[in-house]
Amino acid sequence: QVQLVESGGGLVQAGGSLRLSCAASGSIFSIDAMGWFRQAPGKQRELVASINSGRSTNYADSVKGRFTISRENAKNTVTLQMNSLKPEDTAVYYCAAWIAVLGGRWYWGQGTQVTVSS
Repeated sequence: QVQLVESGGGLVQAGGSLRLSCAASGSIFSIDAMGWFRQAPGKQRELVASINSGRSTNYADSVKGRFTISRENAKNTVTLQMNSLKPEDTAVYYCAAWIAVLGGRWYWGQGTQVTVSS
């Protein structure tokens, strides 16, 4: 179906920046939207940012003004630029793709760990 591979996770100090990237591949005709989810231990997985085919973006209130999502390469790549990172941003971040033809739901990658130290 679709494979999503994240890269760019790691350790960073509070106030620093990090950029996550994701490449989508597989036997797909189109990806309707892409996004980034995150999940901290003991917490629900949440959508932090998304971008549709028209490049309209949406951000969680907790990251608005600090994170920027972008797409390129014919919708097959998505990037999350994270600035002014806070310890509460620590989580596993998952690349995601919304594909209507495959059931109209989000498909997630394996995830990449982001740790922000104080």
